[in-house]
Parts: sequence; structure tokens; C-alpha cells
Amino acid sequence: MEPEASSFETSEILATFVASTPVLEESWRLCNLANSVPNQGFVMEQVGNIGYVGFPSMGNNQICYGNLVALDGENNQIFSPLYRQINEGEKPIMLEAGFLQLFFSIYGFQTQILALMEKSKSIVMTGHSIGGTTASLSTLWLLSYLHSLIPSPLSVLCITFGSPMLGNDSLSKAILRQRWDGNFCHVVSKLDIFPRLFFLPPLHISPCLQLLLNLWRFFETSRALAVQLHNEEKVKMFQSVLGCLEKIVQSEGGSADSLFWPFGNYFFCTGEGAICMDNAVSVIKMMHLMLMTSGSPDSSIEDHLKYGNYVARVSSQFLKQRSFMGDLPGSCYEAGAALALQSLGMASQESVAVPAKDCLKRERKMVRTPNLNVANLAIKLSKINPYRAQIEWYKALCDDSDDEMGYYDSFKRRGNSRRDSKVNLNRMMLGGFWDNVISMIESNEVPHDFHKRAKWVNASQFYKLLVEPLDIAEYYRTGMHRVKGHYIEHGRERRYKIFDRWWEERRVTDAECYRRSTYASLTQDTCFWAKLEEAREWLDNVRSERDKRKRDLLWNNINDFESYAAGLVDSKQVSKDVLAKNSSYTLWLEELREFKSQLIQVSV
Repeated sequence: MEPEASSFETSEILATFVASTPVLEESWRLCNLANSVPNQGFVMEQVGNIGYVGFPSMGNNQICYGNLVALDGENNQIFSPLYRQINEGEKPIMLEAGFLQLFFSIYGFQTQILALMEKSKSIVMTGHSIGGTTASLSTLWLLSYLHSLIPSPLSVLCITFGSPMLGNDSLSKAILRQRWDGNFCHVVSKLDIFPRLFFLPPLHISPCLQLLLNLWRFFETSRALAVQLHNEEKVKMFQSVLGCLEKIVQSEGGSADSLFWPFGNYFFCTGEGAICMDNAVSVIKMMHLMLMTSGSPDSSIEDHLKYGNYVARVSSQFLKQRSFMGDLPGSCYEAGAALALQSLGMASQESVAVPAKDCLKRERKMVRTPNLNVANLAIKLSKINPYRAQIEWYKALCDDSDDEMGYYDSFKRRGNSRRDSKVNLNRMMLGGFWDNVISMIESNEVPHDFHKRAKWVNASQFYKLLVEPLDIAEYYRTGMHRVKGHYIEHGRERRYKIFDRWWEERRVTDAECYRRSTYASLTQDTCFWAKLEEAREWLDNVRSERDKRKRDLLWNNINDFESYAAGLVDSKQVSKDVLAKNSSYTLWLEELREFKSQLIQVSV
């Protein structure tokens, strides 16, 4: 693609927009307010129709940092939407145990937050240093709470300053998939070592963090003393962080090389301006490049306390007219990249300017490629639609057939006709397409909100409704239930479980809440036939079972399914093939009624 045809570099433009609003300055003001109120977990204030919640910077010196704990138990309940975003086989979401402990120490703030919500149209959570992690966790809690309210009554934004990372790459993925990444803006100054500290090995994090906290306390009282204090430890820590970052960058930013991983948007600020980035790999590379420009360990430590200066300067900096150094770049993209390098203060430093420019290009490519993949998938979907149409045609033929068996039973008892073979081939072709879609999602080849897009949610649901009954029929036709066990527990394809979750988490419209007046074109419970197959086995077994306890259990299962199926029929959530004269369900129902009648006659 020609440079001029490339999309314009947006990182500096987005940063300009953020800096032009009063939210940054108000957030930093509230961070200072939170630090000035002793022994208080947070402060709240309302400015216009925006509610601000600020968290103090310093944590508990008794807490050991650098240990990750899984998101389960009580944590799972609090952040349940995130937990559901992790696919089978992926690493669990892990959170920093010390930060989680700090969050739970003030978890009683829900009442005050909910009261603030009633008076606000937007909520801004903010915090500096360790307070930024508390702000992030509080934002995740609030977003999880609002997730159950449709539509959400207000918008939520988290702005952190010099905050360390919170969890592993699974947390980052879950936030992206839940489409919450846009709710987080992490402000990071050019040389601040604190946001980079958690790239160290876990055993080194807590001692370094305690050293930094002590140094920053000295900086606030006596900068001269702080510069002289623990100079050897400062140099060692700085070199270790820089080395760990370099190792991750050289391995192409693989998340396996770091226990902690960034999420959300990063607002990198310098004395010359700011840029925004949201791709985790690009964020890490930029953290490395900016830290390389540090003159000394002291400047990388002192920078943590200068966010007030950066916020004030960056807001006014973007109001001034910029000019390019040297000749005007020859394309829109090059112009945008040059502005971004100026904002980072790297335009005149050749050693970092070239890799920084490459980083910006990678950021743009990482955004564009998934969108191109989605476009290609849409084309492929249109090409496989004839396969789906042929299966729909086959269902219509089965439902209107003189044998009155219906869709499911006709396929289960099919012969070797060309038509039947074609339908079976189409079934496998469609399954292959959707397995490839899931593979692309899990390898991050499509946007992380792919499964939230109505086009794909609806397409996957229709596929499941149409094809899963055929998969069930094939499973029982080939006798796999006798080898592996019944379909739902032992034979159901993973793709259907994923599509179930997509459908459950969709935005439900008012039209979907109306009671049906006609039978569905496709049975809404795609596992209905698998449940029926189990019910058929129960009915066969109850005839010969002599153990009263086991027989009672079988009858409970049979009666539960009978009630469940009757409910589906009554609410017209089944297709007419379920009620066909010779369908498995109709025959099972007749057999059950006859057996119950015989039992009544025997008892009399």
C-alpha cells in the first residue's frame, strides 16, 4: 500500500483531544486532594454533572507486592463479566495480590459511589501511583455492576497517573473482549520508572517498590538527600528494569516473557507534548524507548512526582501551533508520525527516533490488520451462505415429507442418497468455517470486540440453531453415545458453547421479549434433541430397574424433561418438526403416556 493511501497517524491527534478537555487537570487535582486527607481511602467530589472519585498514592508498607492471584471465588463474583471472557484452555485472569488487598480494604465504598451516580451523568475514577491501581480495580467493579443494567445509566472513565500494571495478559484480553479498554486512560510520563517496575521478576518487585516509596518520601522533603540515598540500589534497579524491558521487546513483546501486561489506553506525556497508544506490545516498546533517553536513575525516579507539571504543560502545549523540523513530510501518515515524535521529544534523537517511528507504524498496523481480517471473513461468510441455504432447503423438504419424521429424525435415519451426502458435507464445511473464526479470535487476528458485533452474534446463533440438531443426529446415528457418553457432556463441539455465551451476553431488544404467536422456524434450544435422547434412555431403563432409589431418580429426570419440553411447546419455541407425527419426541411422548397408563392399571 502506498504511504499516501495509509491511514493518518492518530496517536498524537487523540492525545490532543484528551489534553484539550478539563478532565486531566480535574483528575490530577483530585489525586492531590486524596493525598492531602490522611487515613482516608478515597475522596469524592462533583464538578458539574461529572462525579470524581480519587484514591491516595501511597500503599501499605506491610503488603508484599509482585504476587499474582487467580480471579476466582469472591473476586469472580465482583468481576464476573471479565471471568466469562476467558475461553476454555486459556490462562486464568490473574491480579496483583497486594493491590487487590488494598482494594478490598476500602470495598465498603459502594454506597457512596451509588449515591454519587444518582447525581452524575459520568463517573471518573482517578489515582496516582498505587492509587491508580485502586482506581482501576474500582472502575472494573463499577463496570461489572453496570453491566447488568441495560442500558447503562452513565459513562465511566478511569484516569491513572504513573500507575503500575495490575494483572496478566488474560486480564488485558478480557478487558478488550468486554470492550472496556476505552474506559481506561493511563497517563505515563517519559521517564517514570514506576509503571515499568512490574516487568521485573516477582522476587525483585517488592524490595524495589519499597525503595521507591522511601525515595519519593525523601523527594517530597529533601531532594538533595534523596539524590544521595541508596545510589547503588537506584542504579541497579534502573538497569534491571531497562534490561527486562529490552528482553521483552526483543522477543516481539511476547506476553509469556512478563507476568504483568498493560491494558487500556496509554497517554505518554513529555515536556513537548503527548501521544496515545492502545496496543499492548506497542505500549511496552514505547516504554522501553522512552526510558532509554533517561540521563540518570534519579531522573527516572523524580519523574514520578512531576505529573502536575506535565498535566499543566501538555494542556497548554497543544494550543500552540506546531511546526515540523526540516522539510515537510511527503505523506499524511509521515506528517502524523513526525508530530508524534515531536510530542515525545524524540525527533532529534536518531538512536531512538527510528525505532519509535517503527513502533508507531506497528501500532497502526495492529489496528488495521484485524479490521481487514473481519472484512475478509465477511466475504467468506457470504461464500458459504449457499451451504446454509441448502440445509434450510433440506429442512423444509423433511418437514413437509410424507413420512412425517421431521428434520432431526430424517437426517438421523438417512440413507446414502446424493442429497443426504451433500447436506452432511455442507454441515462439515460450515463447522470448519466457524472453527476458523474462533481460532482467529483466540489468536487475536480480529478485533477484540468481534463477539459483541450484532452481525456475527446473529450469524453464529442462526448457524447453531440450524446445524447443531444435525450434529446431534450424527452423534447418535453413529453410536458415539455408547462409546463416549451422551452428547451434551461428551460430544458437544466447543464452538457451540462459545456461541451460547455470545448469545447470552448480547443486548436484548424489546422485540425479543414478546411472546411468540407461531412456532419457531428453528427450535430455540439447540440441545433439545440431545436431551430427548437421554430421556429415551431413562424411559428404557426405568422399565427394568429394580432398585427403588434409582427408579425414583429416573422418574424425576423423565418428569423434569416432560415438563421442560411441554413448556417449550406451549411457548412455541420449537419448530414444527418436533411435533411431527413420527418424530422421536412425539413417539417418546406416546410411549411415556402408554407406560404410565399401564402402571396405573397394574396398581389398581
